[in-house]
Amino acid sequence: MTESLTFADSIHISADPMTVYRTVADVTRTGEWSPICRECWWDEGDGPRVGAWFTGRNVTPDREWQTRSRVVVADEGRAFGWNVGPGRVNWTYSMQDADGGILLTESWEFLPEGQEFFAEKYGARASEEIAARTASAQTGIPETLAAIKQVVEAR
Repeated sequence: MTESLTFADSIHISADPMTVYRTVADVTRTGEWSPICRECWWDEGDGPRVGAWFTGRNVTPDREWQTRSRVVVADEGRAFGWNVGPGRVNWTYSMQDADGGILLTESWEFLPEGQEFFAEKYGARASEEIAARTASAQTGIPETLAAIKQVVEAR
């Protein structure tokens, strides 16, 4: 497992880049659009800046767990991203001007370190677990983007 696994998708949103940025960079609102992450909260005194830490609570029919993440990109109006683990998975939202609004892209990168963590944690089941996380990203990202579009355009 030496390569990152990646997936990305995009959606057009009728809004300005700063509105979309402020929405996705407010991790405390993630539960409004994520099919798995029910809530996030910043470490005390932190916010959407590079180096800030937050915790996320995720729920699926099979289990519930928390993750620790560190913001790695906070470029207002252009991109917001974080690293889970840290060192296991990168998530990034990027914004580009497009047809009277913006094109919002959500990217997922399951890093080699994360795959190694899964190999240690799940042993013989690691491949199954990695495939499940990949499938979850491939179905969850379009669902998340559609929900963000709805939230932003309802303003």
